[in-house]
Amino acid sequence: MATEGSLTTSMFHILMSLADRPRHGYGILREIEGRTDGEVRMGTGTLYSAIRRLLNKGVIRESSSRPDTDDDERRVYYELTDEGLAAARGEARRLGLLVAQARSKQLLPRG
Repeated sequence: MATEGSLTTSMFHILMSLADRPRHGYGILREIEGRTDGEVRMGTGTLYSAIRRLLNKGVIRESSSRPDTDDDERRVYYELTDEGLAAARGEARRLGLLVAQARSKQLLPRG
């Protein structure tokens, strides 16, 4: 199981992209780009090495669900495990605390 703090930024983006539904690799890339308004563009090498590490940690798994019905059957879909959801929530809390601390130091505007 992954522990808080052991997630890279890329891994956290992948977990966030899987929080609402299973996705295949290209779908993960598109979701990250869309959610960040193009600010984060992950290469396929980075994506698949992070996916491999997340699979090994047990925070994601291959999914039997295929939400895109007109999709190529060769695509592999991934989904969060319970441990993955806990890891994503823990990392979000950790980052939220950092943002609150930055605001208290007037590094970011309040609100």
